[in-house]
Amino acid sequence: MKFSWLGHQEEITFSQRQVLLAGILGWMLDGMDAMLFSFALVSIREEFHLSNTQAGALASITLLTSLGGVVFGVLADRIGRVKALSYSILTYSIFTAGLARAQSLFQLFLWRGLVGFGLGGEWAAGATLVAETWPARHRGKAIGFMQSGWALGYLLAAGLSAVILPRWGWRPLFMIGILPAALTFWIRRALSHLEPPRAPKSSKEGFFGVTSLFSPEWRGTTFLATCLATFVLFAYWGLFTWIPAYLSMPLEKGGAGLSILKSSAYVIPMQLGSFCGYFLFGILSDRYGRRPVFSVFVAVAAVVVTLYGNLSHSPMALLVLGPWVGFFGHGFFSVFGALLAELFPSSFRATAQAFCYNGGRALSSLAPLTIGWVADRHGFGGALGISAGFFLVSALIIYALPETRGKELTV
Repeated sequence: MKFSWLGHQEEITFSQRQVLLAGILGWMLDGMDAMLFSFALVSIREEFHLSNTQAGALASITLLTSLGGVVFGVLADRIGRVKALSYSILTYSIFTAGLARAQSLFQLFLWRGLVGFGLGGEWAAGATLVAETWPARHRGKAIGFMQSGWALGYLLAAGLSAVILPRWGWRPLFMIGILPAALTFWIRRALSHLEPPRAPKSSKEGFFGVTSLFSPEWRGTTFLATCLATFVLFAYWGLFTWIPAYLSMPLEKGGAGLSILKSSAYVIPMQLGSFCGYFLFGILSDRYGRRPVFSVFVAVAAVVVTLYGNLSHSPMALLVLGPWVGFFGHGFFSVFGALLAELFPSSFRATAQAFCYNGGRALSSLAPLTIGWVADRHGFGGALGISAGFFLVSALIIYALPETRGKELTV
């Protein structure tokens, strides 16, 4: 069967397309469940009388507990990518719905922490599965297309928030978070026979398969990949956790003064830009390399984020600049699925992806808290400038890692 991929004819099987579809849907619903909280943040903040710092801490706890996603990475290496993917989706779906029952700040922290555990595992299992089943020539494009599911999930969260929040409040919004659980039945039925072969485990890797990450051969790569994830995810979560609140917060409190409905509408063109950014990054990185394309994306993101944070007085400027914030501020994500898969061998590939990515996400958990703290004191313009600085540093860190474009994945 011939499959046309942006003008290139390549033998792409039906099974490979099924794997990609599962990755897209899983990441889309991951994004939806994660971003429902960002849209509900102002309502939750008002009901529980929280400061920006406390509200930021609620977002931070989910990022911190995402390090628990390493467990799903280990499971993916031990019992298979498909099973681990299903379990992770089931986990974040159930706990997102549980958030609707929170009656205290402690319960909010508890449920958000449990959600992070599941969110952290879905990406590692899904990205590894896609990377291992697609040919090297088109791996970046496939991963980019998978990552674009996050933009679709963000749009879905924006649409649901615009409809539900003004009428019924934030609790019914989170009840919808249980819906992704239904996807796990299709994944297990359709993909169970597509599990890539896994290399036998060495006794040196230990029961959890983590030991190899810190062996003399791999610890330098593990450290640098985790540093890259930490810096760029600090920039990302510090920015996008607060954008819905920034748009809907009153002008006198440092926001843009838009209504919840209007701020959701502003997010739509931003996420359309994000979708294009994910996909185009994959195309460009397959052609020009992972490192140079990543550096350009995050360097430009630093510039547009700085402008965006200082335009709260001009709604039209925010609307025009939004798609570019989405394009450059999201597109770089596509590097992780391909780069991390190409850096590590099959025997502990999913564990490595889970550790480096979720380790960085856990360390970046200070970002929403930091941005909220700075915004309380200096406004969102200065606060988002911190995200811009972290984008710039990450543009340099990636050059400490090898270029992996076109690398064949071996067992």
